[in-house]
Amino acid sequence: MTLPLGLGAPSHLVRDIVEHSALEVTRNIYAHVDLTEKRAALDRPGTLLSGE
Repeated sequence: MTLPLGLGAPSHLVRDIVEHSALEVTRNIYAHVDLTEKRAALDRPGTLLSGE
């Protein structure tokens, strides 16, 4: 379920699909950020500053 969250699916919908009782459970289990997303987040400020 990490993929749907990474693609922008609302966490409350993923919670309903996996039938967790609390939204926090879903977020704690599935919402970890993968290495690609971390790199992209770190690249954004540099891209903005360089005017690309």
